[in-house]
Amino acid sequence: MASKLERILILAKTYPSPSVKHTETSCVAGINEHGQMRRLYPVPFRMIAENQQFQKWQWVTLRVEKSPADHRPESHKVFVDTIQIGETIPPDKGWAFRRPWWEKIPTFGSFDALEQARQTQHVSLALLRPKRIERLEITAVDNPEWTDEELTKLSQEQSQGNLFSEDEQRKQLKQLEKMPFDFHYHYLCDTPDGERGYRHKIVDWEVAMLFRNCRKSHGDSWETPFRAKLEQDFAARDLMFMMGNIHRFQHQWLIISLIYPHKPAPGDAAQGCLF
Repeated sequence: MASKLERILILAKTYPSPSVKHTETSCVAGINEHGQMRRLYPVPFRMIAENQQFQKWQWVTLRVEKSPADHRPESHKVFVDTIQIGETIPPDKGWAFRRPWWEKIPTFGSFDALEQARQTQHVSLALLRPKRIERLEITAVDNPEWTDEELTKLSQEQSQGNLFSEDEQRKQLKQLEKMPFDFHYHYLCDTPDGERGYRHKIVDWEVAMLFRNCRKSHGDSWETPFRAKLEQDFAARDLMFMMGNIHRFQHQWLIISLIYPHKPAPGDAAQGCLF
């Protein structure tokens, strides 16, 4: 299948995980200028050149082709060496400048409706707007350190043309911290049979960085500010989950990104003002 250049607004980056083929990868998702969703893989994000490392809500231009091994319609292979970063829609411009893009994304008010769309329309990236957050579940992982198998993946030679030197590889291996906790949102959605509760894992890189920052600033008391952000601040906003499913187990979904504009004030909704 022919490759093509696309301009894509980045909406999601997951925390890096070990990969047999690519040492470590992040799942990246975004939307192109034509309103089409894109899942970009593989992206060994921390190992690409610094001037190619992009942020959430940043435009990138890169060459992609439909993934031959992944039949989900949004999944595209990335030619890493073609990544060119562009402008970012920064926070000081407000969520109103971002709204036109997330409004192009398939959006569901219940997880059941999202799963039905997967089965009937092959949707594998979408937004889910929960009715209410019940709580954040924080669970210690079984192995807080990398296993021997994971270390083997992280230390093997990169198969994408040696994008980094051996010294840089060792440096990156040392820097990549395994997340010692898993985070799950418990939330409610309306269904034809009434309210129903759901539980999904959060793998958003921003949430991982929030954990690390809270631990750095608050030590053993990190959980208090961390919970305050995810259970109170975000829950008080117009919180949406960007959901992505797993290639091998497509009925299983993850929260790959959080989108959390302020709720519009009365009288502002018609103008789309989110300040």
